[in-house]
Amino acid sequence: MDTQAQIKEIVTSHPVVLFMKGTAQFPQCGFSGNAINILRASGVDKLHTVNVLENEAIRQGVKQFANWPTIPQLYINGEFIGGSDIITEMFESGELQKLVQA
Repeated sequence: MDTQAQIKEIVTSHPVVLFMKGTAQFPQCGFSGNAINILRASGVDKLHTVNVLENEAIRQGVKQFANWPTIPQLYINGEFIGGSDIITEMFESGELQKLVQA
């Protein structure tokens, strides 16, 4: 399976997926840590994370998959939502909480 197919499989197999640097328990960058904190505060209990530091092909491939240059990247129900700034804005407006609880 090529990298793009692998990424598609990941985002369609889990309701909430975060491609991040590090793990939910030990984020390796502030933006990834921020995303984890916001998702927890939004009531996400079934979060699937992918540590892009463990796989360079996934790290580069996910940027092409969403045409988004930075990590973290959030997907909900197979749809690309955005990175740290967008996640923060959606959380502050209440939009993210509605989306993850739908």
